[in-house]
Amino acid sequence: MKMTSVKMKKKLEDRLHHQDWKTTYNRDKDTFRIEWRDSGEGITITLPNVISKYESRGEEAIDELEDHVQEALKVMNETHDLSGKEQQIFPVIRAASFPTETENGKRLVHSEHTAETRVYYALDLGKSFQLIDESMLEKEEWTLARLKEVASFNARSLPVEMKKDTVYGNDFYFHSTKDGYDASRILNEVLLEELKAECKGELAISVPHQDVIIFADVQNSEGYDILAQMAMKFFAEGTVPITSLSFLYEDKQLEPIFILAQKQPKKERKDD
Repeated sequence: MKMTSVKMKKKLEDRLHHQDWKTTYNRDKDTFRIEWRDSGEGITITLPNVISKYESRGEEAIDELEDHVQEALKVMNETHDLSGKEQQIFPVIRAASFPTETENGKRLVHSEHTAETRVYYALDLGKSFQLIDESMLEKEEWTLARLKEVASFNARSLPVEMKKDTVYGNDFYFHSTKDGYDASRILNEVLLEELKAECKGELAISVPHQDVIIFADVQNSEGYDILAQMAMKFFAEGTVPITSLSFLYEDKQLEPIFILAQKQPKKERKDD
């Protein structure tokens, strides 16, 4: 039987029942919201996205969503300081369309990254993290420069565990520990420079969602098509999608690859 938004709404209501939470369904926007009754802070879920994941992965997708919502709501109801927790501050990559302020008006601290992505900052809380807003910085008189320095240092300390797959002469390296910062490895310039030096072709990078990063040593024209297909598949499956586009890493810059099929490695390009 086909899953509909109304049926998914009922399923989520059963899963996320709590005496201190309130749930609402917006039929026009096809969204489902869970929030604290007293503060109004909460999470809005786009039902078609949940249905798509449910149809491909079943109850496992709902289990993951339930855990994510419970942890996020728990964090919203707590107050956290930054001082003394410097080792728990990390950068997180989000889509450029990701909100720059919370639904209750708190401005999230962020930095520009690429046309497709933006960097936010998070305080790690173990099972989840809290995005850092401007009021948290002001409260402790932190500057954005200090926050970025601390977060960048911690990003470089994150372990990298890659699995290699070779397809049609192109090498693909996948990192996915699901620690919440897998995509953040794209900010580790030391790692990118090391990978660039080892590449036989060109280094391309994809961050389709929060919990995966793909590095590709593209050695022929097919490599871009394969990476595009991989990125699109991961983007569709991710809990926190970022971008289905990939990037070329050249001269310490990330260049979005828009037409992958027509982009060829340098060694195959003809001189003008």
